[in-house]
Amino acid sequence: MDRNSNTYTFIYAAVMVVLVAAVLASAATVLRPKQNKNVEIEKKQNILASVNIESTFDTAEKIYAEQIKKQYVVNSKGEVIDGEDAFTVDLKKEKAKPVEERMLPVFECQTESGLKYVFPMRGTGLWGPIWGFVSLNDDMSTIFGANFDHEGETPGLGAEIATTWFQEEFKGKKILDESGKLVSITVKKAGQDAPAEHSVDGISGGTITSKGLEQMLLDDFNSYQEFLMKKKS
Repeated sequence: MDRNSNTYTFIYAAVMVVLVAAVLASAATVLRPKQNKNVEIEKKQNILASVNIESTFDTAEKIYAEQIKKQYVVNSKGEVIDGEDAFTVDLKKEKAKPVEERMLPVFECQTESGLKYVFPMRGTGLWGPIWGFVSLNDDMSTIFGANFDHEGETPGLGAEIATTWFQEEFKGKKILDESGKLVSITVKKAGQDAPAEHSVDGISGGTITSKGLEQMLLDDFNSYQEFLMKKKS
């Protein structure tokens, strides 16, 4: 075949595309279990971080197994759904459902200061999804710790939700008012007035992300409201 012909060029290009695609597919198949394991360990680290427990990639699984005493799924009525694995619930898929159809994961962690309840959260920032874990004391109101992350928020602005200084603000804040009503947490912008026990300072220049996180907390705590009330009573 004439190597200078269009037919030769087309066939050569087609073969190379097939070969490269096959190599990439094989690599993805080989690496997928390791990638999934890395994601699992990172999630365990984030859950532990929400109850103020430090862990590394190497120690997270051991510490998680020791500290997370129970994990289960509840519905919007606060009832436990049997046979469901809280750790593998996909919040992206659940948030697309009506509230009454959602599976809501709960993790219980035994700490030196008592039993804590960890709730996963998912919402929307400026450029994409934001998510995290928030732990409550057994009064079902006081935040013990929080851990947030994002997909693509602006570095130095909205991305600050993933920093320690911002997450530390949530400790000791209350999501219920004195009457027991869910008020969640206000992420304040400059000049905004809000009760200190129910608010944190927002991120300068990151207003949309801050308000997205505020809405995420309100929406997701509302989903768990019946569960919170049952545990509180």
